[in-house]
Amino acid sequence: MVESEIPGGKLRGVHAQTPEALSGALKVERNRGLSGAEVRRRLAIYGPNLLKQAKPQSIWLIFADQFRSLVVWLLLAAGALAFWFSEWTEGVAILVVIAINTAIGFTAEIKAIRSMEALRRMARVSTRVLRNGRIREVPAQELVPGDIVLLEAGDVVTADLRIVASSGLCADESTLTGESLPVDKSADLLPDETPLIERHNMLFKGTATTRGTATGVVVATGMATELGRISALVEAAESTASPLEKRLDSLSTRLVGVTLVLAVLIAVTGVSVGQDLFLMLETAIALAVAAVPEGLPIVATLALARGMWRMLRRNVLIERLSAVETLGATTVIFTDKTGTLTENRMTVQKVALYDGTVTLGEGDQAFAKDGQSVEVADDPQLAAALEIAALCNTASLPPLAEDGINGGRQKSGVTGDPMEVALLNAARKGGIEASELKESLPEVRREAFDPDLKLMATYHHLGLMATFHRVPGQQASEQAQEVSGCRVAVKGAPEKVLAAALWVKTATGKKALEETGRQAWSERNEALASEGLRMLAVAEKTVEDVSADPYSDLVFVGLIGLLDPPRMDVASSIAACRAAGVRVVMVTGDQAVTAKNIATTVGLAEANARVMLGAELSAEGEAEAAEPEKVLATDIFARVNPKQKLDLIDFYQDAGDVVAMTGDGVNDAPALKKADIGVAMGQRGVQVAREAADMVLRDDAFSSIVVAVEQGRIIFGNIRKFVIYLLSCNLSEVLIVCLATLGGLPLPLLPLQILYLNLVTDVFPAFALGAGEGEKGIMERPPRDPREKILMRRNWVAILGYGAVITVATLAAFTASLFWLEHSTEEAVTVSFLTLASAQVLHVFNMRDTGSAMLRNEITRNPYIWGAVVVCFVLMFVAVYAPGLSDVLRLVPPDGQGWGLVAAMSLMPLIVVQVLLRVVARARGT
Repeated sequence: MVESEIPGGKLRGVHAQTPEALSGALKVERNRGLSGAEVRRRLAIYGPNLLKQAKPQSIWLIFADQFRSLVVWLLLAAGALAFWFSEWTEGVAILVVIAINTAIGFTAEIKAIRSMEALRRMARVSTRVLRNGRIREVPAQELVPGDIVLLEAGDVVTADLRIVASSGLCADESTLTGESLPVDKSADLLPDETPLIERHNMLFKGTATTRGTATGVVVATGMATELGRISALVEAAESTASPLEKRLDSLSTRLVGVTLVLAVLIAVTGVSVGQDLFLMLETAIALAVAAVPEGLPIVATLALARGMWRMLRRNVLIERLSAVETLGATTVIFTDKTGTLTENRMTVQKVALYDGTVTLGEGDQAFAKDGQSVEVADDPQLAAALEIAALCNTASLPPLAEDGINGGRQKSGVTGDPMEVALLNAARKGGIEASELKESLPEVRREAFDPDLKLMATYHHLGLMATFHRVPGQQASEQAQEVSGCRVAVKGAPEKVLAAALWVKTATGKKALEETGRQAWSERNEALASEGLRMLAVAEKTVEDVSADPYSDLVFVGLIGLLDPPRMDVASSIAACRAAGVRVVMVTGDQAVTAKNIATTVGLAEANARVMLGAELSAEGEAEAAEPEKVLATDIFARVNPKQKLDLIDFYQDAGDVVAMTGDGVNDAPALKKADIGVAMGQRGVQVAREAADMVLRDDAFSSIVVAVEQGRIIFGNIRKFVIYLLSCNLSEVLIVCLATLGGLPLPLLPLQILYLNLVTDVFPAFALGAGEGEKGIMERPPRDPREKILMRRNWVAILGYGAVITVATLAAFTASLFWLEHSTEEAVTVSFLTLASAQVLHVFNMRDTGSAMLRNEITRNPYIWGAVVVCFVLMFVAVYAPGLSDVLRLVPPDGQGWGLVAAMSLMPLIVVQVLLRVVARARGT
């Protein structure tokens, strides 16, 4: 049984309680909800409406994770080996290296983890509740038992609710019961013994409404909900590793095997040519440490986190790490029209009636027909259209200020779909206050908007009043009379409403709607839609029985045209997509002429572009078998239903495209999941759509999608850069020791020097590369192949080339110091150490794009790069001149000739690579 702690004791079997009894037990008025003070009191008793969440990873656990690294174990082995051979200084130094390595890894990882946790906290769910007689949106975690919750299709249920009123309600309970099909819901009373899966008058936390509307009272929150009880039994943390991070881990793992084999060969070769056993064993371990790029996953996570924060500042919230990688490979964006390409700031512009079209303006010309001012009270057709718009509506406006409609300011508290809000504002402008109208014509039944029928209806009891009107600035006037039956208010797609209408409202009553009249209305609809207006039709009828069919024998009242102007930045964003090789396709449920008008205005399509209707797609969602190329060539799809959206994604994906899809409704959720990148609207999108998506646009703007694609490309490019940088630097260290050992030369690098270099020249420049702002022309290139690996063949060639050039320069400096300048072995080792360190630090400037300028590019513009370079050179000088540290590393200050050799040889790799980059750029014509 469902039990809920409530004021006054435990309530058992809430599904078996009447709404009245339940409201009394919970001490709440269904028409007012709880007061603010009562909410605070109950919140203190029951706590926040949250499930027991996985605790943030503790600092100590993150610290302990650093010792699970292969590098740390290799270092520990080297330290143990040093102590075994009584090399106390070496052993202590290695322990210091372990401490530094651990500190760097710990600092980087905790920053990345905390960043990701902060990003997840951004995606909070809100819920519409009735409190103090006002509808408001509150964070779901603030719900308490007794709260009155209002739900619409697409809302996520955020607490266990007993339904007290509903209309056409269905819910997806697959997360709780495993049942894949939506379940019909109602407020009907059920027997006490009804099993959980059959409690159709209950809505449970974690499920979602898929159709209809409902009012429910909260009976359980947090861990007291059914979902909370299940989650208490299963507590498992979900892995957040993206495919990119997994591939980096795999790359590191493969390199470990190769490195260990090389280390063994070096040790055996060195001993065989007479080198000291301990020295060669320590060198082999140090090389293994240097060659394994164990920092890759951490740096990658930091790069991802930083990129996600950048996107968040541009109103893009990334829900899944894997989306960042896919964004850079996007080839097609399926975008909705309303709110994405347009401002989602709707206003009613025109109302087409039987005997003319009324234009809405301001002041004395608030309503005008044929240039003449019209009073709503004097025009029964206009009054009826505005009343239907206010009645058949789920949005709400705040109460009017006392100084009237036109002069007063509205208070905050607007809720609902922007289109329905616009209808309420138009009605208010005409003196029709929706809240007062609904009090006089109480709603007794609602048929929620059906996306397949494209219709919505509400039934209103006529018992007290036949007409109602409010004159701006005056008291409401009423003409009350006893009338039986219900007034049915209908709104929806013009073609659907026209098809269901048998009559048309005129100034003197109603007349039969003939086929010629129906065609005339269709033509008026097309004409208004071609102006870029979003068109709705309104109709009504009176019925004796509330159970009567809502969509038959309707009286057609008129057309309402709403303007939603295109966003100012959309045209430039679409142009940027074209330059980036990303195609933009409009997929909308709106009319063809409206869609085409907006598409041509924002530059998405040419004036002669063909619009393909959803009806032109087969039942399977594919194009006509003989003309599949027409689908791929179409820029505008209109009157498309959710199933056809899903099929279009399949069609384009089969053609090899990587598809991003925008969506905002509950029926868009399957398409958002199916798309390679699901993009949900943060402002007008329902919660189900947001949860199904990979990213959420907090401002609903198309330009934010373009920003996300650009950042996806930048992040992938940055990761590739620092992987190439790290591997080429590590390769040079291995090659230097290998070639010197095979050539019978003294070791040009000692084990602790290698470890010091690994800490100095690897970490800081790699972090700086990962934080780069990206190349300026990155959006002027075609999308990356989604199957493209992090390192392609050309990248491996570059790594080998870079490593070889640095190796040659370092060995040249070492041999010149040893044999030409006749330095001691200790001095020659210092020269090779400084040459390698300087060459690796300067090598970061070789990571620029091939076609970029030598002096002004994405690397030189990155302030983190310059900071890393300064830090690295300071640490190199400290290693040579700091007493104690120089003794441990066995370094001595070079003379003037030594420094000259270091400068010349460390610059050689930079100069050689820059020249090669220039040659390659010319060969490519860039």
